[in-house]
Amino acid sequence: MLDVKGNAEMARGEHVGGPEKEGRPSPIDVHVGSRIRLRRTLLGMSQERLGEALGLTFQQVQKYERGVNRVGASRLFDLSRVLDVPISFFFDDMPESLASTYGGQATRRSTGFSEPQDSFSDDALNRRETLELVRAYYRITEPAVRKRVFELIKSMGPTES
Repeated sequence: MLDVKGNAEMARGEHVGGPEKEGRPSPIDVHVGSRIRLRRTLLGMSQERLGEALGLTFQQVQKYERGVNRVGASRLFDLSRVLDVPISFFFDDMPESLASTYGGQATRRSTGFSEPQDSFSDDALNRRETLELVRAYYRITEPAVRKRVFELIKSMGPTES
C-alpha cells in the first residue's frame, strides 16, 4: 500500500530510517520526552505548571515525557521557549545506538561543526541526586560562596587529563 506521494514506508506507519513497533513509543520520542522531564525537573517545575504554560493538561505533559505522545515541531518550539533551552537540547546525549539506527550522529550539535562531547555513560544527569545538587547549588545566593563551593567540588573529583 502506498500513501498519496507513493511512500510505502509512510503508509505502513514506519519512520524513515527504521520501523516503529506497533503499540510502543518510538525510542526517539522516549529520548525527547526524557530530556523534557530532565529540564522541567532541573527548573523545579511541576508537570501541571509546564502544562499551564503550554495550554495542556498535566496528563498530556506526562504522555510527552514518557514518549507515548509524539512532540510535533511547533510544540517542540514552545517547549524550548518555556524551558529556556535551544531545540537541540532535546536531542543532545542521544545514545549512539539510537542515533545510528535512525541515521544521525549521537553528538551532533546545533552548530553542526562543534566538537563531539562526551556524555555521562551512567546517565548521571537523570539521577535525582544530581537534580537536587544542582537546585541546592543555585539556591546559594552569594556568588563568591557559590564559586567556592564549585571549586571545592571540582577539587574532590579526579583531575582532567
